[in-house]
Amino acid sequence: MTKVIITGYKGRMGQALLSCAARVPAIQVAGQVDQGDDIAPLVPQCDVVIDFSFHIATVAIARLCAQHHKALVIGTTGHSASEEQSIRACQTEIPIVWASNYSTGVNALFWLTRKAVEIMGPAFDLEVVEMHHRYKLDAPSGTAATLGKILAEAREQSELRYGRQGITGERKPTEIGMHSLRGGDVVGDHTVIFAGLGERLELTHKASSRDTFANGALRAAQWVVSQPPGIYDMQAVLGLK
Repeated sequence: MTKVIITGYKGRMGQALLSCAARVPAIQVAGQVDQGDDIAPLVPQCDVVIDFSFHIATVAIARLCAQHHKALVIGTTGHSASEEQSIRACQTEIPIVWASNYSTGVNALFWLTRKAVEIMGPAFDLEVVEMHHRYKLDAPSGTAATLGKILAEAREQSELRYGRQGITGERKPTEIGMHSLRGGDVVGDHTVIFAGLGERLELTHKASSRDTFANGALRAAQWVVSQPPGIYDMQAVLGLK
């Protein structure tokens, strides 16, 4: 039995986590907290904290987990450089799963994107398009940022280009276009475009329910409690690397 604390439980992802956890016999929700609640008394009672609160809260949660040697699954995005540094400092004490997206399908998209950019070569222009619901606070999404990073790592010379406006001139071969669409109740759509002369390849993932992310995060929570200290991603959880 894996005892978990869910932070940000009043949010959309928090509610999905609670709902999905209730259907997993091997998971026990030992506590749930949201903004204004004190998580400190609950941490000693759990095996792992699943954090889907807000990026400014994640540093304190990570430090508290490190203090009590409890594993951590991070689902927040939009961290500043200093926040990232503070979170990474905790990896010497505890195992952390830190992923931009916990969907099995999206992580397959990450893997396929890495392979496709190697196969297609430098003759293809790279663009990433993502769409989310009107309430999303950050752009681009963490998933799109990860896709951009995967593409950039495969190109020795590359630069991220966030949207285009005005007379931009011809597209540079080193550009990786990043485009964010917002509207309605879209859970999350991501497309990676490989555009060449005479042909185009598009890899697309569309999420229709937040349960896919919640189930992935719960899977990560069960996996990470038996790992040594360090930072892991969902690719490691799924055995893709």
